[in-house]
Amino acid sequence: MAKKAKKATKKAATKKAAPKKTATKKAAPKKAASKRKPNAAFMKALTPSTALAAVIGASPLPRTEVVKKLWTYIKKNGLQDSKNRRNINADEKLKPIFGKATVSMFEMTKLVSKHLK
Repeated sequence: MAKKAKKATKKAATKKAAPKKTATKKAAPKKAASKRKPNAAFMKALTPSTALAAVIGASPLPRTEVVKKLWTYIKKNGLQDSKNRRNINADEKLKPIFGKATVSMFEMTKLVSKHLK
C-alpha cells in the first residue's frame, strides 16, 4: 500500500497547471485631455420642408435640433406608444412626414432626413 500512496502524490505533483502566457501589449500613450469637437455636418443648418415646418417651424436648423424639436412635439402631444415606447404614433401633422401611422424611433430620423435640404 505504501507504493500506491507514493504514486498518488507523484501524480498530484506532476499535474500542476503550467503558468499561462499572456500577450503583452504596450499601452497607447494617452492624449492630453481636450474638449471634443462637434462634427460640422451635424451643425450645418438645414431648411425643413413645408410638412416638417408645420411641426418644428420654418427656420433653418441643424439636424440635432430638428430631432430635439420633434421629440418635444411627440412628448407634448403624447404620441409615444404606451406599450412599446420605441414606437411613435403619428398624428395628422406627422403622417405626411412619416408616410404611415406608426414608426419606430430609429426609423424616424431616416424619414425626417428626407424632409431636410
